[in-house]
Amino acid sequence: MRTAYAGFFCALLLGGLAGASYAMAGEVSSKDQVALFADMKSGGRTGIARKTKPVDARPAVVGEIIVTTIRGEGVETKSKPAEEGDWVVRNRCPETGNEEILVKAAKFPTRYGEPQSKADAQGYRTFIPKGTDMGYFIVPRETGEFAFTAPWGERMVARPGDAIVQVPDDPTDTYRIAAASFACTYEVVTPAQR
Repeated sequence: MRTAYAGFFCALLLGGLAGASYAMAGEVSSKDQVALFADMKSGGRTGIARKTKPVDARPAVVGEIIVTTIRGEGVETKSKPAEEGDWVVRNRCPETGNEEILVKAAKFPTRYGEPQSKADAQGYRTFIPKGTDMGYFIVPRETGEFAFTAPWGERMVARPGDAIVQVPDDPTDTYRIAAASFACTYEVVTPAQR
């Protein structure tokens, strides 16, 4: 209690109440997204969805780091440096600012297949996702905002309304899709129960 009071008092002196409330609001609980997914699944609250909307993709430059930014939220995650054969995938979702992600060379062909267009001036070509069935649940309001470590080792924050998706044959490949991005790019096959 004394430490919390001292922190609040210091924030008040150094930055005013706005600074203190920002410091307190910046704390987000951590959860294990794989365990949370298992709990939701055992409670009958998961569904099946597929990424089906066209995307634009280009070969990544070796060493390139992709910062995924969601309009209205800011940085969602940051990739590890790209390796030979990796791809930069740009979603066609104006609501989120057409965010980009890095997809590893081994996963790209199984998720996106062959290009559907010639490269544009920036090297992007149209791809149609293969529509692999993914388990998902929508983060409930009562769960609140939480942070977790994404499969690629970076911190992600999930908020109520976002989707947590999981590759069925690899439960460790479980990550967040922002609510607007999920609506733009995924087709729900079996609705998740809320």
